[in-house]
Amino acid sequence: MANIKLIDESEAVEAVLTIYNDIKQTFGMDFVPSMFKAMANNPAYLEASWNRYKVIMGPGTLDRKTKEIIAVAVSVTNGCEYCINAHTAVLKKMGLGDVEITELMAVVDLFSGFNKLLDGLRIESDILP
Repeated sequence: MANIKLIDESEAVEAVLTIYNDIKQTFGMDFVPSMFKAMANNPAYLEASWNRYKVIMGPGTLDRKTKEIIAVAVSVTNGCEYCINAHTAVLKKMGLGDVEITELMAVVDLFSGFNKLLDGLRIESDILP
């Protein structure tokens, strides 16, 4: 259960409703994800976050699938169940199956372990760019 009220579309001020409509159109969904409904308690924060999302997750040198894979890996590392589920669902819609999702999680597992080992032992990198 959320610690704050989620702002429903029926309660949203005009500026928030405009952003909500853009979110739904961009995602091709008929609802606004809860994350954005939470942000809507501070409309300026919602607007800044949504604009940032569009810039970062929009067209760039990395393709969208790569960005979503990174989003899943970071979400797993940070333990965000909401984001793990959301970005995994997006990847499945993009065509990744159970084999690819499991391989992605194996990479997260491998490097999480390596990171903890190297941090714990205070091993300095000897491979520089």
